[in-house]
Amino acid sequence: MNVNDEMAVKVYKAIGEPTRLQLVKKLASEPQMACMEITDQLDIHSNSTLTYHLKILIDCGLLVVRKEGTYRYYSLQRDVLEKYAPTLIPD
Repeated sequence: MNVNDEMAVKVYKAIGEPTRLQLVKKLASEPQMACMEITDQLDIHSNSTLTYHLKILIDCGLLVVRKEGTYRYYSLQRDVLEKYAPTLIPD
């Protein structure tokens, strides 16, 4: 299996889970979101649950994190999403 195939498997496994798919769809329509925004909008009640899902999306290359003080802002790597799941990008 080549590197592109391995990346595709990681991305599809990541977005194959309903919560992570919702998260990716939400971030596809926002330039970036902080943790509090994500938990409020996706009704995630546990920080550890959110951290778990975010880590998987970061590890597969779909998300990047930007730290600003004590806040972390998450945004999509649009080029990765366009390559592996272009139908998730809103028109």
